[in-house]
Amino acid sequence: MIQFYSISTAIYLGAALAEIAGCFAFWAWLRQDKSAWWLIPGLLSLALFAYLLTRIDVSAAGRAYASYGGLYIATSLGWLWLAEGIRPNAWDVAGAGLAITGALVILVGTQVIR
Repeated sequence: MIQFYSISTAIYLGAALAEIAGCFAFWAWLRQDKSAWWLIPGLLSLALFAYLLTRIDVSAAGRAYASYGGLYIATSLGWLWLAEGIRPNAWDVAGAGLAITGALVILVGTQVIR
């Protein structure tokens, strides 16, 4: 079971980074006046994100997306800090903690019920 969680965590982390990078490419193009060429790696990154989520071993797609949400929120705050230079505040960290707790309830509960 530990292997399941470590593989799932790695997949979710990769998916989160791919989604954030893909969305940021669109953000940069539309909000920061970057070249439309940014859309090509952005689209590839979003395709990678979608592919990675299909690799999660759960019984339903919606459950994979729901449990992914917590790690996505935490990863987004890491992006905020490392890529954008804005340090998350206590409310950001508390919210991410709540989201990760919710994701763990979904993911662990799904494995216990099997």
